[in-house]
Amino acid sequence: MILDTAAITIRSLLMLAVTSVLAGNVATADDWPQWMGPTRDGNYNETGLVDSIPAAGLPIKWRVPVEGGYAGPAVVGDRIYVMDYKRTKGTLVEEPAAKPELEGIERLLCLNATTGKQIWKYEYPCSYRISYPAGPRATPTVVDGIVAILGAQGDLSVLDAESGTLKWHINLPKKFNAETPTWGFAAHPLVTDGMVVTMVGGEGQAVVAFDQNTGDVKWKALTSTDAGYCPPSIIQAGGTTQLIAWHPQAVASLNPKTGETYWTVPLVPDYGMSISRPQRSGDYLFATGIKNKSLMLKLDANKPAVSELWSGTPKTSLSVSTMTPIIKDGLIFGTDEGVGALMAVKVEDGERIWQTYDPVRPENERRLPVGTAFITRHTPTGHYFLFGEEGHLSIADMDADGYHSRGQMKVLEPTQSSFGRKVVWSHPAYANQTAYVRNDNELVAVDLAKP
Repeated sequence: MILDTAAITIRSLLMLAVTSVLAGNVATADDWPQWMGPTRDGNYNETGLVDSIPAAGLPIKWRVPVEGGYAGPAVVGDRIYVMDYKRTKGTLVEEPAAKPELEGIERLLCLNATTGKQIWKYEYPCSYRISYPAGPRATPTVVDGIVAILGAQGDLSVLDAESGTLKWHINLPKKFNAETPTWGFAAHPLVTDGMVVTMVGGEGQAVVAFDQNTGDVKWKALTSTDAGYCPPSIIQAGGTTQLIAWHPQAVASLNPKTGETYWTVPLVPDYGMSISRPQRSGDYLFATGIKNKSLMLKLDANKPAVSELWSGTPKTSLSVSTMTPIIKDGLIFGTDEGVGALMAVKVEDGERIWQTYDPVRPENERRLPVGTAFITRHTPTGHYFLFGEEGHLSIADMDADGYHSRGQMKVLEPTQSSFGRKVVWSHPAYANQTAYVRNDNELVAVDLAKP
């Protein structure tokens, strides 16, 4: 009996040891419930992923048809939520000054993440009168069992995420007499403290918070010409929670529960194009827009306040249009709209230290306006996933010494037009060890699981 007990004990210890080793290698899952991921800052935490892309590319799990739109997908559990626009009348014209009259249907599709098959859809008729009218701009936000969506013409809706049942709907221009921005409403809704917060625009209502269950207005704050395009976000700084909003006239900080203004700093981008979310890194907050409109702020450690460290010039900093930079180890990584390349810039003073076109347009190494690559940092490894405007997915390392490619593959064709070329300007979602990428024709699932 003593020998048997000892054998059992040894066997149990060995099993425990093996289990512990295996547990260290088990992949952890991560949802992508909103624009730029779980923490809305471009960090991706899932493990068990490939470290590189082979020459033959990564496996494609599936491709499913979708209609037009810039809106990226959101992924929670085994479900994908993505918006599109099914045009029924009118001709699509993609030129800055054009606002073609289109008729159609805006849709929210709920799909099975494993197969791409539709589970349910929510749709409503919608007339478009905006520039570049391919479809919705805002990624769905899926939090607390609800999904909040914002259409290009200002239709704000909240639905039950499981069934697709509509809880409430508001058209922002009609309810608030708000002006529709030139390129449509685009500020991905923020769900926080039982509220849905989005940019509206107008006198005393640049930002509006709604009860997430009823749609009742909880508070309104700030004044702006229109909503702009930048989504509100939450940071912890100065000993409190701050809601950061950038409208076409200024970057501001609010109390997210009441709308009280903590601080505001003027920052006026050309054409009202406040697009890129102000990114926080430690004590720093970086905001950037086109035509050298960038600003580095330092967050006060003891109270909700900021001081200005530096502003961008034609040869410093990043002038960003359609993407949001990533900040790591004292460097800002982003695509400059003037040069059209991916750049690394120093946080301390805005000095540019390198640039490359490789993840933006690998087959066209020349200066083109508004070059775009969407960047996501894989936090367990420090690698970066980049999705470029020509439809390429890249994996790379980036540091002060440069851009170090770990491979690249073409996932889909660009279908939108900008400055005389075809582009795809939709932020991917990363979840279930998969990259979910869309254009105006299809949604594609790329297998990122390590073999």
